[in-house]
Amino acid sequence: MAQAPGSAPPPAGGTPHAAPRHVTLRWSAVGLVLLGGAAGVAAREGLSLAVPDVDEVPVVIPLVNLLAAFVLGYLYEGVARALPGTPLAGRLKLLVGTGFCGGLSTYSSLATDTAVLLDHSRGGVAVLYALGTVVVGALATLAGIALGSRLHPHQPDAHELRRIEGHADTSPAHGRTS
Repeated sequence: MAQAPGSAPPPAGGTPHAAPRHVTLRWSAVGLVLLGGAAGVAAREGLSLAVPDVDEVPVVIPLVNLLAAFVLGYLYEGVARALPGTPLAGRLKLLVGTGFCGGLSTYSSLATDTAVLLDHSRGGVAVLYALGTVVVGALATLAGIALGSRLHPHQPDAHELRRIEGHADTSPAHGRTS
């Protein structure tokens, strides 16, 4: 097997590796994430200033984390059902999911607040604060998924039913499903 000039020799196994794929950064995607993130951080900060701590326990941090978990569950289920594979779906996921929910939620602050509670000899409150947020956050995500699936029911068409049932020909030779 002849080697192209300037190329690396094949590895010891004899088969050359595929060339690494070049990832293109899309500035519009970065802009959507930045815009959503700025709005999420601003919302979290506004809530932190407006809502006082309860017995020296910051309540805003768990609340924003729960809200972000719910919105993410709803967004991804609702978008997957209502706008599958569309450019709008991708933009919504970047703007609201990655950007807004990423800026709104803050598990680093949850960890810091938990450490402060532990440092102040409030171990029971710290455990409830941390574990409660994570467990209720998982339930909030499930609730968002349930709401997304309820508000955006998906009725498969005949083509999709054939594919699901295994009757569609999805071989590469045909290039499409039947």
